This record gives sequence, C-alpha cells and structure tokens, in this order.
Amino acid sequence: MEYQEFSDLWSREHGNVSTRGVVGVWLRISYRLAKICTAGRISPNGLTALGVVSAIGTAVLSPHWSIAFLLLISLLCDGIDGSTAIVQNRTSKLGAVLDSVADRVSESFWAIAFYRLGAPLTWIVALWMIATIQEYSRARLGSEGMREIGVVTLAERPVRAIAFLVAIILAQFHATSEWVNGVAIFLTSLQVFSFGQILIFARKSLK
Repeated sequence: MEYQEFSDLWSREHGNVSTRGVVGVWLRISYRLAKICTAGRISPNGLTALGVVSAIGTAVLSPHWSIAFLLLISLLCDGIDGSTAIVQNRTSKLGAVLDSVADRVSESFWAIAFYRLGAPLTWIVALWMIATIQEYSRARLGSEGMREIGVVTLAERPVRAIAFLVAIILAQFHATSEWVNGVAIFLTSLQVFSFGQILIFARKSLK
C-alpha cells in the first residue's frame, strides 16, 4: 500500500479529516512504522496488547526510571496500531472498540504509576476521572453520528503522557514531592479546561 492510499483511508476512517500539517507529519511517521510492523508480521491487535502490557509495566516498576521507556512504548503502540490495521487491510469495528478499551485500561495503569511516583491520590483520581469522562463524551458524540475527530483539546492523550514523562524525570532527579505534585495539579487543571472544550464543541455540534 502506497502512502497516498493509506492517507486517504485514514482520513475516511476519521470522518474525512484533513491530513495536512501536523497530522500529515505524524501520518507519514505512523505509515513507515506500520510498514515495518507489517514486514515483521506484527498484527494490530498484537500492538494493542503490547501497549497494554507496557502500561502495566509502568505501574509495576514505578518509580524506577525504566518506566519512561515503557510509557513511550505504550504510547507508540497506541499510535500505530490503527495505522497498521489500515496497511494490513484489517480494520474492523471490533478492533476499534478493543483499541478504545485498551486506551482506558492503559491510562488506568499510568495513573497507578503516577501515584507511586509520589503524586497525591486525590489529584490522580480527579485526573483519571476527568480524562475518562472526556473520552467517553467524545465516544458518545461518535454514536450520535459525529464521525470527525472534532475539537483537539489541550490535554489529549499524548499531552497527558508527556506530562507523566516530565513527572518521571523529576522523580529520578530526586526532585521534591512538590514538583511531582505540581505536575499532577497542572495536568488536572488542564484536563478540566479540555473537558470544557469538548462540552462547548458538543453543544455547538448537536444543536
């Protein structure tokens, strides 16, 4: 499969969203990685499973520095499993559901790892709940016929992962707990704002 065909299929799967700009840059990277996975006979479901296993590893090994690599593997697998499914012509509604469930499971283990870094349980629970509700709201919009991606918020999953990565780095440099707490509080506040963006988009779209 050539890139243009892949790009067109990806856009169609996401409600004919534009594949230019930052999205286009990521798609080219994702396409190449998907081709490598295909050559290595790695299935989309295999990538999804690897992402979840890596997320479990972050919770088990936290606060060890190695969880930074497991976090990146988990995020990368989530980013390319869908692209790999397109390249291998294995897209399905079941696969999309499994991918969505795997994302929520992975983030639950990220939350546990974040807590074990020293972040307050209150903020971790709040962050996890708001992020989960945001993704549920987006899924509900999809069930109402809103096929396009919609608004890109300030606290999408990659941003949450990056903030977690910052907390991991701070913890390895023996930063005081206040720094890790600060990351948790900042990310939770950003997540609240992002959920507001989703609500505003939903109100405008479903009038």
